[in-house]
Amino acid sequence: MELQGKTILITGGAQGIGAATARLCAARGAQVEIVDLNREAGEQVAAQICATGGRARFEPVDVADETQVRVLMAGIGQRYGKLDVLICAAGVLKGAFLQPEELGLDEFLSVIDINVKGTFLCAKYATPLLAAGGRGAMLLIASGAGVSGPSSSLAYGTSKGGVNGLGMTLAARLAPRGVRVNVVCPGEIVTAMKLSVVAAQAVREGRDPEIAVARARQEMGSPDGIARVLAFLASDDADYVRGTLFTR
Repeated sequence: MELQGKTILITGGAQGIGAATARLCAARGAQVEIVDLNREAGEQVAAQICATGGRARFEPVDVADETQVRVLMAGIGQRYGKLDVLICAAGVLKGAFLQPEELGLDEFLSVIDINVKGTFLCAKYATPLLAAGGRGAMLLIASGAGVSGPSSSLAYGTSKGGVNGLGMTLAARLAPRGVRVNVVCPGEIVTAMKLSVVAAQAVREGRDPEIAVARARQEMGSPDGIARVLAFLASDDADYVRGTLFTR
């Protein structure tokens, strides 16, 4: 179990890629700290992990709230003395298919708040804990949207481009402190967020949204596939991996 003895904090760990990663990392021996605003789903994921012999805790945290993030990281420090891996998977998508003049500033900023500000705050307060172990890893989830291509949402595309830029800059800052930073850009993956966009697009085009979603489930990648990438990057075997990685 290549993650045995590691403590891994996963934001957005109640569903989608975050939940799949939490389950896999726990199965490979890690102590998993799950963070999400969805208390019911987060507690369920943690309970499932513990029921199968893994180790997991859930804590409801708004990653866009600096005080909550600071308290979260202070608790990690008190319990473990360090953090081995931070995986920032919390994210939202709003304003799909809207033209610039149609997208409200509040809606735009709410996406930036969670996707960019939330990632920065977690990185900010996790850095001393990651550096304390001398061999930490910080894995930031961006997207092909905003990095290698456009997005259905102006706000989402902007935010994921921001996460990629943040990750590249953090990598240079933190390498001398023994912290490796990678940005992971998933492609078309079956998550609740992605399927809601697929359904909305079908409605816009006069197609049956249920048929569109069913087809997407067959054609798109699974969160479990991204979880395998992240679990590898969380391991010591990924020490030589650098930069931004793109998946299917």
